[in-house]
Amino acid sequence: NMKLGGLGPDYEAIKEKKQKLELQKEYSRQIKEYNMKNITVVQSVLPTKPQVSSVSRQKALEYAKKIPRPKTYITRHSDQEGKEEKTPNGIILPKIPSLETLWNRHEKEKEVVAAFEALHIL
Repeated sequence: NMKLGGLGPDYEAIKEKKQKLELQKEYSRQIKEYNMKNITVVQSVLPTKPQVSSVSRQKALEYAKKIPRPKTYITRHSDQEGKEEKTPNGIILPKIPSLETLWNRHEKEKEVVAAFEALHIL
């Protein structure tokens, strides 16, 4: 009863697999329907939440209105105001430091590098 070799698809095996898949789908559909019925029954049995009276809500809202809010202070340092420049278009740009301040910074950094070299760190 063995079929050896052969070219092409095995239609009998395909039919068996198709029938098995259809049975699985039917079973899952039945389970889904059963579960949906049980869920509606359980939902109707569950107790509802106790409703909060509107009076207590109104009291809570009144209390919330009376609580003082923390104050936020927005202060700009005078250093920041001096370093920003506003263009006619309304764009705020940082001010470019003067040549003297850049030169002084460069000289200080050169001294620091020289000190590192003297200590043979670099």
